Amino acid sequence: MKSFNDKVIEEHRANHGKLSGQLAGSKVLLLTTTGARSGQPRTTVVGYRPAGDRYLMLASNNGSDVAPKWFGNLLKHPEATIEVGPDKFQVSARVATAEERPAFAKLIEYLERQQALTSREIPIVVLERT
Repeated sequence: MKSFNDKVIEEHRANHGKLSGQLAGSKVLLLTTTGARSGQPRTTVVGYRPAGDRYLMLASNNGSDVAPKWFGNLLKHPEATIEVGPDKFQVSARVATAEERPAFAKLIEYLERQQALTSREIPIVVLERT
């Protein structure tokens, strides 16, 4: 998976967010977090959906019973950098509140499919520009 992500990151940066192959037309961003234990920058490819001026992501780990590492990084260090298309900027991350979740869930058409794969509630992560 690391090799695949590294290639996607390279292509995303080289082509201002336009991807080819199976990810052509996908809504993906590059998320750079600070490692929870290492303190080192960690960049990963994450699907997102826009919500006004916010970005929504699922901490699903493809429906795994364990959240993705980037989610743990954001819990410890909520300030991150994202690259969306040609734009790169700082964001602050938080988990959607119980009140926000139903409205945000409607914007993420694959949430139900991911949620059906695990018994844990998959967090919706909200990124807001800082």
